[in-house]
Amino acid sequence: MTSATQRQPFFCRDCLAEQKSETRRCRNCGSPRLLAHKELYDLTLAHVDCDAFYATIEKRDNPELAERPVIIGGGKRGVVSTACYIARINGVRSAMPMFKALELCPDAVVIPPNMEKYASVGRQVRALMQDLTPLVQPLSIDEAFLELAGTQQLHRDPPARTLAKFTKRVENELGITISVGLSYCKFLAKVASDLQKPRGFSVIGREEAVEFLAPRPVTTIWGVGRAFNGTLEADGIRTIGQLQTMDEAMLMRRYGVMGQRLYRLARGIDDREVHPNDPAKSVSAETTFFDDISRYDDLVPIMRRLSEKVSARLKKQGIAGHTVVLKMKSADFKSRTRNRRLEDPTQLADRIFRTGLMLLEKETDGTKFRLIGIGVTDLCDPALADPPDLVDQNAGRRAAAEAAMDKLRDKFGKAAVETGYTFGSRRRDQ
Repeated sequence: MTSATQRQPFFCRDCLAEQKSETRRCRNCGSPRLLAHKELYDLTLAHVDCDAFYATIEKRDNPELAERPVIIGGGKRGVVSTACYIARINGVRSAMPMFKALELCPDAVVIPPNMEKYASVGRQVRALMQDLTPLVQPLSIDEAFLELAGTQQLHRDPPARTLAKFTKRVENELGITISVGLSYCKFLAKVASDLQKPRGFSVIGREEAVEFLAPRPVTTIWGVGRAFNGTLEADGIRTIGQLQTMDEAMLMRRYGVMGQRLYRLARGIDDREVHPNDPAKSVSAETTFFDDISRYDDLVPIMRRLSEKVSARLKKQGIAGHTVVLKMKSADFKSRTRNRRLEDPTQLADRIFRTGLMLLEKETDGTKFRLIGIGVTDLCDPALADPPDLVDQNAGRRAAAEAAMDKLRDKFGKAAVETGYTFGSRRRDQ
């Protein structure tokens, strides 16, 4: 706490009135949404996350849905993209199969996702963030880290109050709600933003970090998913407090680089800075089928369309990828991921597709699949991409044909020209 502050900072999130002493409701407006913390006016790093983003936008645009459970997702074979908080009370969660979500919440209103509309609102939220600070690092369409150090003179308020004003502005101007986590590092800011959703504002300070983390499950730590959590459980490690008693060298011997992450984050140590416009780590496209598909020949045209989508995104963003990744999900929801690193990075649909086919051939063993995806990782400068292939003499001709198709699609639309792989094929994906 700063030397100028003799008491714990304490203000109302609705009217922003400072409170002279602890109270359950604001003495100015009567709101119970009060914010108090010893380090409140010293912390500058925030994680901002829109609440049930897609569903909230749909409710905003159709007030008749305000009190109804709403699920955003696609078709009978699709999965839940997001669900409003009413649906979540019934157990609906993101990435849940749609049939299971409707079993849990049969009265839900299911709305197909409108990504163009959501992206537009996401850009509006991002613009309001950038009014606060130039240090905005987006994580997705609806969340970002913000660093507000040095902005107090500009906004005539400490970051905590600036963020409280920001939440009100988003609600008033865009008609959606957000939750804020304020801390001294990215890890704890992200944890804080999830504590009181929706319309939450939580603070985790330096002094309390270790004690706050101790009782929490190890899955709180970024990177500890289901598989690694199983490994830790097998070793008798279930809480972050257990990690806090362990030596860094021992954790690294046991778990490699992840061991160091466990050691540091368990103690609230996270030196990562907020970097605006961090580059994407991968570019991909996937689709869920209306009916399960097992035959290689049926999967080929779908793979081609997805490869063309990935290629178009790479070219538009001015990047290339070194590794092609195939993703598949079987009818019983088991995932398979296969990858192959190319000798040279690529932007070409042809190379992505042909590499994907080599990976696909080994997986079409009679298994029925409900989802397929293709993508590239290890992104890099396109100047190094797709040099002349001295082994495959036809590769140059296919690349020239692809460039010609790109020009036609730019001029006449995506459907202006198709390859023999996709022409006349029956669409079995969503």
